Amino acid sequence: MQLAREDLLKAYRQMRLIRMFEDRVSQEGATGDIPGNTHLYAGQEASAVGICMHLDDGDRIGSTHRGHGHSIAKGCDADGMMAEIFGKATGTCRGKGGSMHIADLGKGMLGANGIVGGSPPLVCGAALAAQTLGLDRVAVAFTGDGGINQGTTAESLNLAMVWKLPVIFAVEDNGFGEATASDWAVAGDIVERAKGYGMPAERVDGLDFFAVHDAAGRAVSRARSGGGPTLLHIKVARFYGHFSGDPDTYRTPEERAAMKRDQDCLRIFRRRVTEAALLDEAQLDAVDAEVAATIDRAVASARAAPKPDPKELLTDVYVSYP
Repeated sequence: MQLAREDLLKAYRQMRLIRMFEDRVSQEGATGDIPGNTHLYAGQEASAVGICMHLDDGDRIGSTHRGHGHSIAKGCDADGMMAEIFGKATGTCRGKGGSMHIADLGKGMLGANGIVGGSPPLVCGAALAAQTLGLDRVAVAFTGDGGINQGTTAESLNLAMVWKLPVIFAVEDNGFGEATASDWAVAGDIVERAKGYGMPAERVDGLDFFAVHDAAGRAVSRARSGGGPTLLHIKVARFYGHFSGDPDTYRTPEERAAMKRDQDCLRIFRRRVTEAALLDEAQLDAVDAEVAATIDRAVASARAAPKPDPKELLTDVYVSYP
């Protein structure tokens, strides 16, 4: 699928925004001003953006503990997200959720989730609601190579196929479940697992935005047309350790350097579009400068914002039904 130049610029801006957001969260976290741990998405940007470009606010996604990239790709506000990570009242969830619980239902972002394998059943519920109400909506469950081994995921794959739910299961395989290599911990083939349920599935190069975008386009089209669910096994790179305190000693310095040099989806994207004369370096550099200013503003705003009022501790926790 050939994308228009404005769409290519949008894709690059979203990927660059995720990368700079995560790099800055890493820097700011080192000051001790961010409460709790963060799990950074840097290196995996092409996956979230390639998928979410096919979605609108009415479509739903469920995320993981590594959810900043999914949130930005789905349209969540970077200022509000940064404030949320700093635990401030102006945050997306009023500073009460923090890094692992960013959500924005208005954007169709059901929330990041600290439970491994937590998003597939939630997203099946969102897809069932859309199906029951006759809405032209799809739902995407992001999970990882660790989450694919959870019973919740297996049950969700079965349920989605039995009911032909409009769901895409996006399995982002960054090679490690915390510090355990997926080659050691994941038996068999993830694509073949899905096919065991009769579900269409394919393996996707997550370093290649265009490959992800094309595969997601097929999956979303199938779901919207009543064809049921799809699983995408997306091979990605994780630039940081599992979480902010992870020394990442299970990968050598040489391996990490080679990954950032040879497996950077942003570099690959820039090379592809400039060599094809679809965009030029000046256009991409302008996006970089714009995004850098956006991140600077988000951090300054977050630092200046007030903390939540203790009186609001129990608000926004329970839904009150009439």
